[in-house]
Amino acid sequence: MDKFKQFASFVSVATRGSLTAAALAEGVAPAIMGRRLDALEARLGVKLMIRTTRRITLTHEGTAFLEDCQRVLADVAQAEASVSAGGVRASGHLRITAPAGFGRRHVAPLVPRFRELHPEVRISLNLSDRVVDIAGEAFDCAVRVGDLPDSSLVSVRMADNRRLCVATPRYLQRHGQPEHPQDLVRFDCLTLSSDASQTRGWAFRVPAAAAGARRPAQPQEPFEVVYLKPDGPLDCSDGQVLHDWCLAGYGIAWRSSWEVEAEVASGQLVAVLEAYAAPPNGIYAVVPQRKHLPLRVRLWIDFLRQHYGRADYWQA
Repeated sequence: MDKFKQFASFVSVATRGSLTAAALAEGVAPAIMGRRLDALEARLGVKLMIRTTRRITLTHEGTAFLEDCQRVLADVAQAEASVSAGGVRASGHLRITAPAGFGRRHVAPLVPRFRELHPEVRISLNLSDRVVDIAGEAFDCAVRVGDLPDSSLVSVRMADNRRLCVATPRYLQRHGQPEHPQDLVRFDCLTLSSDASQTRGWAFRVPAAAAGARRPAQPQEPFEVVYLKPDGPLDCSDGQVLHDWCLAGYGIAWRSSWEVEAEVASGQLVAVLEAYAAPPNGIYAVVPQRKHLPLRVRLWIDFLRQHYGRADYWQA
């Protein structure tokens, strides 16, 4: 127990930034907290923090040790809570990150529902279109859409994500429908601007052995994926704006199924060139490579998979 007391005191001082604040939170004298830290550093044989009268600064070893201590203490607290409650109960702080557009639509609405099921879990949601270093920035789980780069992270595929060319029925009535991807040059295409992340263009599947053939690849026929960069009178760096322009009838957009499937199901949008659609990529839950995930993380991934695995969820 002395070790755990030292761990808890170290975490309290490191997160609160002072001996006095940590001592006040525990109801002991600052000198007691100081002695615990001295004993911990002596036992480990390293300096964990530099203490002055004005501030406390973690050393390199202290920063690394802090994350491990927080995880150990959280696991112990969770184990105790499970036993004392007479069953398995998730607790602790769940830190999640997701892409901004997808996160607003398909992660943020699920967070309060998850917490209703697990009220002892505190949840922080970060929405960002940059690729977050989940291990370096201490996130428990990232939701990611698209092809994943090779890495040491562990990913769980939860659903397929298709890319569709879509337009409103009225736009197609006025301008006709493209029969082949190359026909897009004759239409108003709503594209991401050059400073956005969609650098390769729109992806289509075509027969591999019949270059220039104006027909889709058959089910068992070898195919290749080609990328086109259609031009158009309107472009934007924000995918949500392109979605809104498409719904307003300004042209054809190439959007993810997670964004437009509900409008396609309701008839607000019509999918075109479906026979040429590229193979789907995925929607993933990504976690740092750990042998023992906290219960709250495992339950969160299962919760997402239950929702994302239902076809009716995307059409709702």
